[in-house]
Amino acid sequence: MSEALVTVEKLTQPAKVALIRFNRPKVMNALNDALCKELEGVLHSLDADPEVHVIVVTGNEKAFAAGADIAAMAEFTYGDVYNQNYITKYWEAARSVRKPLIAAVSGYALGGGCEFAMMCDIIIAADNAKFGQPEITIGTIPGMGGTQRLPRAVGKAKAMEWCLTGRFFTAQEAEVAGLVARVVPADKLMEDVLATAGKIASYSLPAVLKVKETINAAFETTLAQGLQFERREFHGTFALEDQKEGMKAFVEKRAPQFKHR
Repeated sequence: MSEALVTVEKLTQPAKVALIRFNRPKVMNALNDALCKELEGVLHSLDADPEVHVIVVTGNEKAFAAGADIAAMAEFTYGDVYNQNYITKYWEAARSVRKPLIAAVSGYALGGGCEFAMMCDIIIAADNAKFGQPEITIGTIPGMGGTQRLPRAVGKAKAMEWCLTGRFFTAQEAEVAGLVARVVPADKLMEDVLATAGKIASYSLPAVLKVKETINAAFETTLAQGLQFERREFHGTFALEDQKEGMKAFVEKRAPQFKHR
C-alpha cells in the first residue's frame, strides 16, 4: 500500500485535539487531488468525532505546503479543469468544518498552501515561515481563494501587491498585516499551537462552535444583520447546561466542569 498523503493523530495531551500533517515531503507537501481527497475524508471524520473538539493542520519544518502540484497541472487544458471542477471538488473541505481549525505554519506556505491556511480559523506561524501567492509568475492567478480571502484578511493594498508581484512575504509581515495570529520561534511552534488548541478544547464545545459561526458570519452579512445573528446566538447559549455551569462556577470561584451540552 502507498504511504498516506495525510497523517492523523488524536492526541491525549492536550485532550480532544487532533493533529493532521501533510505528508509529501519530497515535493514540499505540494497539494494535489489525491492528497486533498484524503484530507477531505479525514476532516469530515474528525468533524463528526465527539472526542475531537479542535483540529490542527501542519506540514513539516521546511514547508507547510509549497503550493499546488505544478507538475500535475502543467498539461491541463481549460476543458480538463472546467469539466472536472478542479479545486472545487475535494480541495475546499475545510470550509464546511464546524470545529476550530488551526494552521501551524513552518517554512513555505505558498499558493494553494497559503490559501489552505487562510481557510483555517487561526494561523500561527513559525518565525521561519514564508507566505506568498506567486501564481502570477507562472502565468495564472490564485484559484483557491487568494484574491478573495487575502484582501479580507489584510486589505486591498497588501493583497494587490502580493498577488500582482508574486513576492514571498515573511511571517513578521503577515503578522503585522493581520494574516496570522502570532509568530513564534520555529522550535516552539508546535508547543505553542497545541497549548492554544488545548485551551480552546477545554471550553464548552457548543459555545466554541457558536463563536466560530458568528465570527464567520461577520464576513457574509451587514453589521446590523451580524449583530442580530450574534444576539440570537448569545441568547441561545442560555439553553446550554454549560452556560449554567460556567456562570455558577464563576460565582463560586472554581473551575467549570463543562459537559459540552
